[in-house]
Amino acid sequence: MPNQTETPWIRKAKSVANGIRRRALELTIKRNGCYLSQALSSAEILAALYSRILNIGPSTGDPVPGPFPGVPRPGFHPLGADYNGPRQPELDRLLLSAAHYAVAVYAALVETGRMAPEGLEQFNTDGSSVEMIGGEHSPGMELTTGSFGQALSQAGGIAMARRLKEESGKVWVFMSDGEFEEGQTYEAVQALVNFELDNVAVFVDVNGQQVDGAIEEVMRIEPLASRLEGFGAKVVSVDGHNLQALEDASRTHHENRPLFILCYTDTARGVPLLQKRKPHLHFVRFKDETERQEFAGFLEGME
Repeated sequence: MPNQTETPWIRKAKSVANGIRRRALELTIKRNGCYLSQALSSAEILAALYSRILNIGPSTGDPVPGPFPGVPRPGFHPLGADYNGPRQPELDRLLLSAAHYAVAVYAALVETGRMAPEGLEQFNTDGSSVEMIGGEHSPGMELTTGSFGQALSQAGGIAMARRLKEESGKVWVFMSDGEFEEGQTYEAVQALVNFELDNVAVFVDVNGQQVDGAIEEVMRIEPLASRLEGFGAKVVSVDGHNLQALEDASRTHHENRPLFILCYTDTARGVPLLQKRKPHLHFVRFKDETERQEFAGFLEGME
């Protein structure tokens, strides 16, 4: 039964987050492999962004995405950003840094009416633009972020250009905590602070995992907040599954410096069957048909 004390946007965002989890799990079962844990940990972050935080217009992308249109070239307009609405001076832009979170973004687009459910049927199929690891042609993606950790640098360039053009729209970045194992990330933070780019705000999914296991056992990044504060950034740490906390953090005053919102999350949120696999959850593939059926049975019972 819905909580009558919740605001309409919270109820809507909860539904979006639950939908992201369901759709990601369904794809994992259908394709026997997906970046499932990333969708589970980031569901509320993306739900809050698309349901409440972002100042963006309606999608201008095709409800059912077309096939891969080819590599960037003169006269080629990348299609991915169209799903985040038109590029206008007063509107925000969202950059996805951790491109393997693409499935979570696609699901968020479907849940918020920006892409048709049929678009997800093309996920990770030959010739599709709905790729497992998205590029600038993939729904919801504005950039191909190349090697891990590059989007924050790209955000700085875009934000600088927007300031020079006197555009009021903000540049939002979604990234993962694993990117703080990369040196370029810290160089980007230093540049954002140096140029006082307060039109940049960053959501970080701090789920504590990377491809080789638990971050604290591979390459420790904590205390992350004090590291970022040492560069001069404004930092807020929140429960990444608390929708109201996410919205409140996004409104934090950060004049003359970028804002980093560290969202501490659980990679098995909503699908407790994954707990037994921790900390190796970077890519979820079932070991046999019995396990696949176990997860399929769980999916049938999800709200």
